[in-house]
Amino acid sequence: MKPAPFQYHDPRTVDEVVSLLGRLGEDAKILAGGQSLVPLMNFRLARPRHLVDINKVSSLDHIREEDHHLVIGALARQRMIEFSELVHRKNPLLIEACRQIGHPAIRNRGTVCGSLAHADPAAEWPALALVMDASLVVRGPKGERHVPASDFFLSYFTTCLDPRELVVEVRVPELPPGAGSCFLEVSRRHGDFALVGAAVWLTADASGICADCGIALAGVAACAVRARAAERRLKGERLTDSLFAKVAKSIPDELDPTSDLHASAEYRRKVAAEIVRRALGIARQRMGKS
Repeated sequence: MKPAPFQYHDPRTVDEVVSLLGRLGEDAKILAGGQSLVPLMNFRLARPRHLVDINKVSSLDHIREEDHHLVIGALARQRMIEFSELVHRKNPLLIEACRQIGHPAIRNRGTVCGSLAHADPAAEWPALALVMDASLVVRGPKGERHVPASDFFLSYFTTCLDPRELVVEVRVPELPPGAGSCFLEVSRRHGDFALVGAAVWLTADASGICADCGIALAGVAACAVRARAAERRLKGERLTDSLFAKVAKSIPDELDPTSDLHASAEYRRKVAAEIVRRALGIARQRMGKS
């Protein structure tokens, strides 16, 4: 398969990118890693008239620490996250999730911000952004804005981004000191999209009482889901296996999955409850070890 004809642009600065997007609007698509866009174009499911390649905008290629956040630029590849010593120290949950994305060849090209902007509900990065209360830095003709992940994702492959805007970077908070974390997912084969994924982190006081936590799921609704009710059930309680089982049992009540040829809605609910239970147990074991 070959893509429909398009005009190619290779700007060198963010200002050039924003200028192009402001002029071209819905006729343009951003190319970074291309791991989602290029297959869609080859199957002619996407037919942009203009392709804006940002790979020569060097200012977008970074992973840095700033104000207790990891700041991940629009050209940072998933493979960079996977092998980053800084990310390993500040938020190993991101690395554990990255290693479950496709295969190394995909992670070598695919970008973090591209995955977020694509907003696949089965993808790992939207769930990670939600569970960590990340924010996306977006720039367009009207200037720059910071969008909380909770406001960014709207539905299947749909975000609050204006077609004239570019995700410049994502700001992900560090895990709290002493936190334990875990990312688990279930797929039909290694490298396939997740049928269900769960991102979890926990902190506790000296007596084992949950001080704070986060739970988010992928593949169980029109976009990634933050399990707020389950989090409330954990906070202030002693972190025991029986508590985890009780919390996990309530998880399906927060979900609205659909059935497809890969799995039924009921299967996704059951799997979500089980992997949350397992992830909570693993996160507890890891507390204080990072």
